[in-house]
Amino acid sequence: MAGLTIGEAAAQTGWSPRMLRYLEGAGLVVPRRSGAGYRLYGLLELNQLRSLRELRRRHDVDLRAFLEAHEEHGGVATIVVAPLRSQFGVVELAEDDRVTGFREAPRLPHWVNAGVYVLGDEALARMPERGDHEQSTFPELAQEGKLFAFRHEGLWITVNTPKDLQRAEEHYAAHPELRPTLARGRS
Repeated sequence: MAGLTIGEAAAQTGWSPRMLRYLEGAGLVVPRRSGAGYRLYGLLELNQLRSLRELRRRHDVDLRAFLEAHEEHGGVATIVVAPLRSQFGVVELAEDDRVTGFREAPRLPHWVNAGVYVLGDEALARMPERGDHEQSTFPELAQEGKLFAFRHEGLWITVNTPKDLQRAEEHYAAHPELRPTLARGRS
């Protein structure tokens, strides 16, 4: 593949040419240039653009606000965090152990890593070749004050339990336009 122009890449991936320029400026998708200086999008860049589009569709993360927050903080990494919901129903008790109420899967006063990151050069250089960056790099960056969070209150679908899977299936059944690309051909 010789490469697609910015207009062709925008048409194939569903982004506007303006957003492609923004993503390039942020260093997320950087196409090579022709001898005359025109952007040329190859298979790698098209896949990156499609992945970002799918991320946006699935998680509803405002990428522009996410990148702006990263730049404003001046840290070496920013992670998307989502509110933590209990996987259990919570029983509320009075002082005398009388049950006063029930709340099904309430929101807890904590945030969880949603698995979406903006990583600067220093953070990338510190990623382990093996092992878990959440056990090494991220705690180190947090200790040094170089890791920031982007609070995301929108859609975040995780599947860790059969109940989560059922919720995800129900959500995607109600919103087929949001279903992951690979699943769209299946019924």
